[in-house]
Amino acid sequence: MNWGYKILLVFAVFVSGILYMVYSSFNHNIDLVSTNYYEEELKYQDVIDATERANGLSAKLICEVRDDTLYVKFPAEMKQRQVKAELWLYFVADKKKDIKTSMVTSTGQLSVPLTSFNKGMHDVKVSWEAEGAQYYFEQKIFIQ
Repeated sequence: MNWGYKILLVFAVFVSGILYMVYSSFNHNIDLVSTNYYEEELKYQDVIDATERANGLSAKLICEVRDDTLYVKFPAEMKQRQVKAELWLYFVADKKKDIKTSMVTSTGQLSVPLTSFNKGMHDVKVSWEAEGAQYYFEQKIFIQ
């Protein structure tokens, strides 16, 4: 085999590799965190303010997993108050495993049942409102 055929063979392998990468990238599913990035960026100052308000409380919000249930315990100031909370259990690797739920409590505690489907690293994002003030808390948890 002379050098001309070798160059042609290398070029053919290179082109077929590029075509395979293009084909596989079109068939790969990529979930975005949000489809409304621009709108959420404009509202992000509200999240920063709510986070500062939550950090100003006497204690931090506590998220823990026990017996296939996620327990969210609010600081002492939130007990005896009507708390409207929105909880987002965000799974980075697969959007189908996300859990979004809204709850109302006056006991200062929430519980969300989990399944074996929810195993892995999650971001727990809790935004809540109490007496007209907005609060926000975020924490990473690992569910086994």
